[in-house]
Amino acid sequence: MQNINKYTISIYTENNVGLLNRISALFLKRHINIESISSSESEIKNIFRFVIVVNLSEEKVKNISLQIEKQIDVIKVFYNEDKETIFQESALYKVKTSSLFEKRQVQNIIKNSHAKIITVSPEFFVIEKTGFREETDELYKELIPYGLLQFVRSGRISITKNKMDISSILTKINKK
Repeated sequence: MQNINKYTISIYTENNVGLLNRISALFLKRHINIESISSSESEIKNIFRFVIVVNLSEEKVKNISLQIEKQIDVIKVFYNEDKETIFQESALYKVKTSSLFEKRQVQNIIKNSHAKIITVSPEFFVIEKTGFREETDELYKELIPYGLLQFVRSGRISITKNKMDISSILTKINKK
């Protein structure tokens, strides 16, 4: 039986229309569930990075990474286990304002979770929490009894502990 682990797949790409659709189709075709996905500019100008989190065997993550790398706009794909990366997620919680002022517990929950209030209006206030998935889930559970109105969480963002050396790969490509 194959050992299933959580992997973070980092995909360095050009920013072209339709690429996300083609990448997600590769996962769909292989019946691989994506746990989270995020995208942003990378450390290199005009190069973007997708961060996809999956639970797979190493053989399957290697195979899907090779398939992704064959896409025209993809420059390079890396995959890493959690122990090889530093990662976080960000979450926002919209809560009834009345609970902030009427119940001291809410202020304690916010303080103890190392979250921060980013806006307050007469009807609601918004809390921001950055951390591991378990931490954002815990704050979610603690806020439900106090009038949680909305909740949203980002996909994982991560950097590797070891050098990814994407810059030297791009330099070689540009010289060709």
